Amino acid sequence: MAITYHAGRRIQGTSTDFGTAGAGIPAVSGGWKEVGRTTLGSAGTTIDVSSIPDKRYYMVLVDHIASGSSQPDCRFNSDSGSNYSYRWSNDGSNGTSINQTNIKSSNGWNTSEFNVNYISNLASKEKLTCFFACSNRGAGAGTAPSRTEVANKWANTSDVISSMNYVNGAGGSFDTGTECVVLGFDPDDTHTTNFWEELASVELGSAGANIGSGTITAKKYLWIQTLIKPAAACNVKITFNSDTGSNYVDRYSYNGGADSTRTSQSNMSLDLSGNNALKFYNLFIVNNSANEKLIIGHSVDPTATGAGTAPDRAEHVAKWVNTSAQITDIDFDSTSGNYAAGSIIKVWGSD
Repeated sequence: MAITYHAGRRIQGTSTDFGTAGAGIPAVSGGWKEVGRTTLGSAGTTIDVSSIPDKRYYMVLVDHIASGSSQPDCRFNSDSGSNYSYRWSNDGSNGTSINQTNIKSSNGWNTSEFNVNYISNLASKEKLTCFFACSNRGAGAGTAPSRTEVANKWANTSDVISSMNYVNGAGGSFDTGTECVVLGFDPDDTHTTNFWEELASVELGSAGANIGSGTITAKKYLWIQTLIKPAAACNVKITFNSDTGSNYVDRYSYNGGADSTRTSQSNMSLDLSGNNALKFYNLFIVNNSANEKLIIGHSVDPTATGAGTAPDRAEHVAKWVNTSAQITDIDFDSTSGNYAAGSIIKVWGSD
């Protein structure tokens, strides 16, 4: 490498050192890699992903398209014994179940939904999982989606997970196109075939009331992270493809409080405080052209600096009811006050 060192601790290298056109050298530190996928070619009552390699952690994306009443309940390694337990919250109502024959991964509304699941996988320990779901509860912007958060455990302490089996907990079927994608991560991984591809990275150079992705490549799954630095008190809303019609509907809980809903809106609401504190958003979207776009989101703002003040949190689910196009543009708009320079949006995607 032809790297030289200069005054002021500057380091200089050639384009060869830093990749084509300075694009950088590909990472070799691993990341979320696709390790299994099943997509239904016709309606069925099970979704099985087998021959999953041993990874320390999994992220699982489930695009559940209902045909009649259907509810995806999850098992590992085809274990149907009473070896599962979970604590759940459905639209803010909480409960527990023990000695179950499967993991609760659905909110039980028997309608199409999107799941993002995280699993810790160590053979000698019980397998702990965090499942998040957004159910559409029916078509249209007049029907609010439902949200589910579930903490699960599989009591097996002798095996790693080698298969995931989603069984229908209701009387209908999983429709054609229903899909389960399993991503794996291990600290020792050195592959360069990451599932998530960066589609946009935008940072505000000066204050403004909007930060957006610009036009992005259409992908079936989207992951968005946004850090808002308010220049003044502001409220944050999100729109897709510049659509400001009454085509959004959301449900949210603020600091663990009772759920609230907004139907037939011109945007998705993200900010519930309207203050001038930092705001961080993390969202996942299933982005099928012919289906309503289902969104799962979490947000946090510190309210004030210092350890003496607890931050605010919110959980969101939402729908964009467009059924003719994929999301190719994402805008975070302020309805009052500007965002400061340094606000950032990052978008990743994959098919």
